[in-house]
Amino acid sequence: MLTILGFTMIATFLVLIMLKKMSPIAALVLIPALFCVFVGKGAKLGDYVIDGVTSLAPTAAMLMFAIVYFGVMIDVGLFDPIVRGILRFCKADPLRIVVGTALLAAIVSLDGDGSTTFMITVSAMYPLYKRLKMSLVVMTGVAAMANGVMNTLPWGGPTARAATALKLDASDIFVPMIPALAVGLLGVFALAYVLGRRERTRLGVLTLDEALEPQEAETVLVGAGGSEGKSPRPTGGSGSGTDADAPEGATADDGFQGLDPHRATLRPKLYWFNALLTVTLLTAMIMEWLPIPVLFLLGAALALTVNFPHMPDQKARLGAHAENVLNVSGMVFAAAVFTGVLQGTGMVDHMAKWLVSNIPDGMGPHMAFVTGVLSIPLTYFMSNDGFYFGILPVLAEAGQAHGVSSLEIARASLVGQPLHMSSPLVPAVYVLVGMAKVEFGDHTRFVVKWAALTSLVVLGAGILFGII
Repeated sequence: MLTILGFTMIATFLVLIMLKKMSPIAALVLIPALFCVFVGKGAKLGDYVIDGVTSLAPTAAMLMFAIVYFGVMIDVGLFDPIVRGILRFCKADPLRIVVGTALLAAIVSLDGDGSTTFMITVSAMYPLYKRLKMSLVVMTGVAAMANGVMNTLPWGGPTARAATALKLDASDIFVPMIPALAVGLLGVFALAYVLGRRERTRLGVLTLDEALEPQEAETVLVGAGGSEGKSPRPTGGSGSGTDADAPEGATADDGFQGLDPHRATLRPKLYWFNALLTVTLLTAMIMEWLPIPVLFLLGAALALTVNFPHMPDQKARLGAHAENVLNVSGMVFAAAVFTGVLQGTGMVDHMAKWLVSNIPDGMGPHMAFVTGVLSIPLTYFMSNDGFYFGILPVLAEAGQAHGVSSLEIARASLVGQPLHMSSPLVPAVYVLVGMAKVEFGDHTRFVVKWAALTSLVVLGAGILFGII
């Protein structure tokens, strides 16, 4: 009976999420609460929730302060020179532009928010693609795959969800996966090189003056608060003030700005302090000098205090990033209800036993590999919430029955993220295709095969290195 109720609860959750009948937070709270009553353990719901919240508090704290930290770093201009440098590197060479797109998307993905990554990447690269008449689905596909690999960062979402669902430490999941993820990212760069060569063959290498079109071009600028706007660029031939060797994006009126160069939050005098702080923070995370939540809590507090010493400015920065913080941390705490009921009522144990009994004996010891393969289609056809909170705990229990640790299962569950970021269930992908003026169907047809290949590269590297 518990097995049937468990799978019914998960199915109900997935259907309501995919049909958008309920928000993830509401579904994570109300559905398990209802099924807890059906099981006859409604009186213990409070205990299940409190236990879950207590165990998930560190993960929620990490996500909250990581979003604030990287949001502040974007606000103060830490990534502006990187954007300008990539635009200089790209010039008007289609191959360089596609590789630069992958590189820019990967770097900006450090903030852990897909929407921000796509806004900055498209803002910087769209004018180049448009003027050189390059394929815009190449831009959206490469950006989505690079972000998908980087989305596995502990503060990006999937790793935190896996840690939350299995009650593990996020660093124990992520740090050993770095070599496999690095191979996956190199695979994205290699693919970008191949696609860039294809575009170069089709278009040739032009100067920007040659590529200018008679109609007015437009540039999207991303301001400090992440708003979008359009800035017209005067058109013309030699009057554009740009030559083949000039660094695109080097001047305010050239139309190649990825970030508003005049936003009030810039702190150019503190650039090296912010760069050193970020490098130190990431090093401390990898070396595990302190727990990740503590590192980001200290980093966010220090970044705010030094860059915005006045209280009104600090409040403004916190307010600018409050929506992302609330959405992510709220999801984590809501998940405490779902995982708490699933575990506390014994439903997950019964489902795992049923699943184990139906897995061929020869596949049991390879549950990590099975999880990695399943994560590719499952994270595409369902939300991360559904997979990590609904399916992963069952796979982990099945793996433990065959001697496979939950850590291996959790690492394998990250494999499908390069494809997941193009899922129709991911809101950020609509920001990507919308700003790039690409039809979602065209993006899907182009990216699915390449993203699935990237996921398989990560899985293969994980197995080769003995991580999975």
